[in-house]
Amino acid sequence: MIHEASTGDAAELVWFKSSYSDTSNPNDCVEVATTPCTVHVRDSKNVEGPRFAVAPAAWTDFLQLLG
Repeated sequence: MIHEASTGDAAELVWFKSSYSDTSNPNDCVEVATTPCTVHVRDSKNVEGPRFAVAPAAWTDFLQLLG
């Protein structure tokens, strides 16, 4: 996992709501943004708050765990 205060130029990231987010509460979701080398993750309620980034293979492994 890559954990940095700044994960590159966040202004250029295109964020979208994760399809795994709870659809019964539109304010309760995770957003992701992808680049060729990383998958960035943040809380949609706190877009300026903490975020983390992982390698695409690690993100794929995580999604497979969710089934």
